[in-house]
Amino acid sequence: MAPVLTAVTDNVHLAQTPLVNWTLVCGDSGVMLIDAGFPGNRDDVLTSLKALGFDAGDVAAILLTHAHIDHLGSAIWFAREHRTPVYCHTVEVPHAKRDYLQQVSPVALARQVWRPRWLAWSAEVTLKGGLVRDGIPTVLALSDDIAAGLPGRPVALPTPGHTSGHCSYLVDGVLVTGDALVTGHPLLRRTGPQLLPSMFNHSDPDCGRSLEVLARAGTNTLIPGHGDAWIGPIDEAVRRAGA
Repeated sequence: MAPVLTAVTDNVHLAQTPLVNWTLVCGDSGVMLIDAGFPGNRDDVLTSLKALGFDAGDVAAILLTHAHIDHLGSAIWFAREHRTPVYCHTVEVPHAKRDYLQQVSPVALARQVWRPRWLAWSAEVTLKGGLVRDGIPTVLALSDDIAAGLPGRPVALPTPGHTSGHCSYLVDGVLVTGDALVTGHPLLRRTGPQLLPSMFNHSDPDCGRSLEVLARAGTNTLIPGHGDAWIGPIDEAVRRAGA
């Protein structure tokens, strides 16, 4: 199934799949991806680029909200085959390089597989490359100077908690939150602004503090790493997630 592509603004597009989202930002210098899906989403990412008139060589950069495989996945291929620059928050760089891996343990997941919803999700993410442990050796820390030269001039908002170096981005009035705030997920029973289950987060207290950072972003449009786009005051989305 091809990703569903939605124009959020003239320059910012949400690419949505049942498992994960990514964002495409168009500009005079080409197109930028914020996150890149699983390794198995590579063709989906290329399809979303093609729908906007771009190919792999037009990608000026990939920004990572964080270095989990469902957000870093196809960026491995872009960096290796096209030398696409990949950036993330400086704290997340060693995670993206796989100096360490900060994610839910296989043992914790195994305890949940008796639940049909979890078993189905585990099978789907495995098929998409969810067990791949590769990193990106060339990943760099995003600086203000680098960001100023990228499509959309993204503004980084550090939002640790899901991982130590998780970072959200404000671009063209749209807040891209990765997994700091989602609106849906195959493992969640309801939709709407919320946090991921605690077992997926490195630090729940930091997740709560990062919600406060997002609430101050002053935007009315949110693109999460999982789920539908949210249109409405960001502080209302944060209030619902905190509840």
